[in-house]
Amino acid sequence: VQLQASGGGLVQAGDSLRLSCASSGGTFSNYVMGWFRQAPGTKREFVGAISRNGITTDYAESVKGRFTISRDNAKNTVYLRMNSLKPEDTASYYCAARTSGGVYTYATRYDYWGQGTLVTVSS
Repeated sequence: VQLQASGGGLVQAGDSLRLSCASSGGTFSNYVMGWFRQAPGTKREFVGAISRNGITTDYAESVKGRFTISRDNAKNTVYLRMNSLKPEDTASYYCAARTSGGVYTYATRYDYWGQGTLVTVSS
């Protein structure tokens, strides 16, 4: 399974951005998909996750109400819509796939990872 994240960039505080993560080499609809982020000098942290059918989602408290995860199983792609961005959202964002179990917040429970896409939010 290969995951390719894209859509990062430099934005101003209050702006919006949509990240995409395209999957190949597996059956995308079989995976729980998650988004994580990591700022320099910090641990990778959970951002949000979405169930296989897209019905169940979970978010970190820090992004609830601002970020939305969605997926298109026909396009093998998961999205992270980020609104009202803040400087503290600056990080590399990673998508990940979990092959068994449900929506989960711990990075160690995800089996496949994409490369990061950098989001920089200026104040």
